[in-house]
Amino acid sequence: MNKRLTAFYLMTIPAVVLFFIFLTLPAIQGVYYSFTNWNGFGNSYDFIGFKNYVNLFKDNNVGNAYWFTFKFAIVVTILINIFSLLIAIGLNSKIKARNFFRGVYFLPNILSVLIVGYIFNYLFSNVFTIWGENLGISWLSTNILGNEELAWIGIVIVAVWQGIAYNTILYLAGLQTIPNNLYEASNLDGANRWQEFWKITFPLIAPFFTINMVLAMKNSLMVFDQIVALTNGGPGRATQSISHLIYTGGFEGGEFAYQSANSVIYFIVIAVISMLQIKFLQKREGDM
Repeated sequence: MNKRLTAFYLMTIPAVVLFFIFLTLPAIQGVYYSFTNWNGFGNSYDFIGFKNYVNLFKDNNVGNAYWFTFKFAIVVTILINIFSLLIAIGLNSKIKARNFFRGVYFLPNILSVLIVGYIFNYLFSNVFTIWGENLGISWLSTNILGNEELAWIGIVIVAVWQGIAYNTILYLAGLQTIPNNLYEASNLDGANRWQEFWKITFPLIAPFFTINMVLAMKNSLMVFDQIVALTNGGPGRATQSISHLIYTGGFEGGEFAYQSANSVIYFIVIAVISMLQIKFLQKREGDM
């Protein structure tokens, strides 16, 4: 038994070492550099304490990025969970070729986010605008990605379209754990579809709802690829997320230490939001 345990531990060493080298160590270095004025080049820098952190709260670009990211994340999380739950309920019912439709709905999840973003960029810029002109629909004939007020909606559409796939699979897994005899008993009691959903379905898939809400919120807060492919943060800075600001400022703008401080705060914000979500939603599970 001891030899087997030793073998198991030895097999985990390469993974632990790689994880430390490529994830843990860079994170520690980022925290270290956040207290300096390093621009990302050379070995010359000075320690400046919490100056970067203080300046972040005075930076309008940082504030706008956080506002956009929170707005985007809330809308996308809500829409993904609504649509994915509805689709999962539909696919779980006795419809023809439901396995085929399950594969179709999961297809967006296996596609590259950047490729999907560039495809939708082309659709918004060329295809939809031509349709709008030919059909005489004024709002469709304009590329929304070039509009400061509407560009974020285009990113939401792409993120929701691709994010629904994974959440739908999780909801389907949850729905298949519900015994059919519960629905048969509710039918005998005269319960309608809404009562079945609210009194049986939703309480029993509450753990899956918690997982999907946390994952959707976390992924939305970390939005980056869709923005690069669709707007690159524009028009102006109208669709610049926190992760996009950290990347452009840190690697292209010579603000490596400053954006390292931003990334530390960003990590704390995501961790706190995720923990609050889990705590609130798990408490709600217990109350059901």
